[in-house]
Amino acid sequence: MKISLAASILILLVAALFGVQNQQRLTTLRTSHAKLVATAAQLGISVDLTHAADPVRITKRERENKDADAKLAAAEFIAFAKEMEAIEEKGGQPDEAQQKRSMAIFDRMMSLDPAQLKIIIAEFRATKDLKNETRQGLIGFSIMTLSNDHPQAALALFTESSDLFKENGMGTDVVSSSLAMWARDDPMAALEWVKTNSAKFPDLITDDTKRGLIAGAAIQDPKLAFKLISELGIKEPSQSIASIIRTAKTLDERTATLNALREHLATLPDENARTEAADNGVRNFASNLAEGGFEADTQWIAAANFTPAELASFASGLYGSIKGDENGKWIEWLGEKLPANKAAENIENLVRNWTQNDYQAAGKWLSTSTEGPTKNAAIRSYAQTVAEYEPASAAQWAMTLPPGKDRDQTLKHIYQNWPENDSTAKAAFKQEHGIE
Repeated sequence: MKISLAASILILLVAALFGVQNQQRLTTLRTSHAKLVATAAQLGISVDLTHAADPVRITKRERENKDADAKLAAAEFIAFAKEMEAIEEKGGQPDEAQQKRSMAIFDRMMSLDPAQLKIIIAEFRATKDLKNETRQGLIGFSIMTLSNDHPQAALALFTESSDLFKENGMGTDVVSSSLAMWARDDPMAALEWVKTNSAKFPDLITDDTKRGLIAGAAIQDPKLAFKLISELGIKEPSQSIASIIRTAKTLDERTATLNALREHLATLPDENARTEAADNGVRNFASNLAEGGFEADTQWIAAANFTPAELASFASGLYGSIKGDENGKWIEWLGEKLPANKAAENIENLVRNWTQNDYQAAGKWLSTSTEGPTKNAAIRSYAQTVAEYEPASAAQWAMTLPPGKDRDQTLKHIYQNWPENDSTAKAAFKQEHGIE
């Protein structure tokens, strides 16, 4: 289906602004709101949190004014969308002033409460002056503005307008984001909504949607999140396990989530499934390192009493997740903590990735590292990685390896990856080292 220019602008606003700019604003607003509620409680003022969009009860006249404002806003939004459709029909693009108006619409939409947005949506549905896809974009955007702070209200509005989302992907976005946010505060209510509506919206309540719910629940209760994997009938649990672990940011959260993972593993009757889930889970702790860096993570690992299998899984997940200045520390740690064969494999992976990102830093670390198996594994990986663009340097490093199989294989790899535009040097290298 072709999406109109007007709908595209609104969808882009949802994707770009709602995902970045507004997320920061919402975080600030939540913090401020929590402080205000606490202060009110100290002063003996009761705030009705069941009306989170409008914690102070408003009078009938104030409500009527809000309703009138909502209708006026809807008329302005519809008029702007019609202008965008007219521009599209002429093959044009919105100018800077019109883009600023798009931003203003976004800001104004964000200021509306659920009751006002319900009026807005009714006005959008009733208008005959817009194309269907434009109307869908406006309604989808309206609902999406609620999904962070009022996910239950967003889903209620969605169910009333679900007929408009059968031909585009906005329905999936609305359901997924709303369920994830709702589950942070009330996972059981979000779960009940899924159970009630799964048959009604089979194309929207998918495993991807359910994973959002599970991740939301994990923020408050990782044990419950693991239980939801089976309760929601997730076919491929590995992604759900990963989403749970990614929510654990602090060391205490990581410990709670690791304990929950271990309890979850004990409930799996199939040994292969248990082994796969354990490996996947612990690897994800490594791919989502703690904010404290190397020292914090290694202290956490020691306190967690990793089994040899867990330690090996963690090591295999480090690839690609380490900050540049900590690569050397992790390489040395792997050499100390893992059996020789496991250590070499993981060290080579880390050095390869580090070298590809910053070969000078990796080379500098190599030149100062302690002699031994750890350094030899790092040299093999470094030399093989730089061979394509620094073959002479790679050869020098290879020759620092002890004579034997590892050195011979590294030299052969360098020869095989020698730049084709330097055939004379390549032939001389082959003869010098007796490469077959």
